[in-house]
Amino acid sequence: MGVDTKFEVPVIEFRSLDLELGADGWHHLCKRVREACETYGCFEVVYEKISTKLGNKMLGLMNDLVELPPERKQKNVSSIPYHGYVGPGLISLLNEGFGLVDASNYDSVKNFTQLMWPDDHPQFCDTVYTMATQIEELNKLIWLIIIDSYGLGEKWESVMLNYKTLVRFIKYMVPPTRDYERGLYAHTDKPISTITFDNQVSGLEIEVKDGQ
Repeated sequence: MGVDTKFEVPVIEFRSLDLELGADGWHHLCKRVREACETYGCFEVVYEKISTKLGNKMLGLMNDLVELPPERKQKNVSSIPYHGYVGPGLISLLNEGFGLVDASNYDSVKNFTQLMWPDDHPQFCDTVYTMATQIEELNKLIWLIIIDSYGLGEKWESVMLNYKTLVRFIKYMVPPTRDYERGLYAHTDKPISTITFDNQVSGLEIEVKDGQ
């Protein structure tokens, strides 16, 4: 008879005093991140450089994006699957999303903003650019930690060649009934890593190594 165990995603704090390459705190952090990735494939990161104020502002501005008329949203096109606009019904009736490639490049963010708002929306542009650059900094840090945890820190620069950040803005709608319904089909993200910044609404499901 099996024993049910409650799974909790590991929570790892990236403290500034532990981010000095080669220090004891750094090695301990590398070990924790590596163990979380090998055991679960995911972890929750506490990273104070991305402020709660900025996050809330970004989530608020997403309302402006999803409330745009359909014909404007559909201008966000890409030849790469899921790198442009995906409307409700294409992969799920409960999901729509936008793609912004090379989001730490200000010109890319400005082009996206002007595509969505021809009269411009500087607050959206500046907030997304700030958020994207900070998320990219965090993601690169995570990559460096993982690489260095295997003693391959000298390979860092070669791994980062052609690095570009893809930001996806995604809205999930509430199911029309109380029946269980998936907002998006089960899938594995193709990039090496994905950082999910959510609005703390329950619903995200992650399948870890042992099937929980």
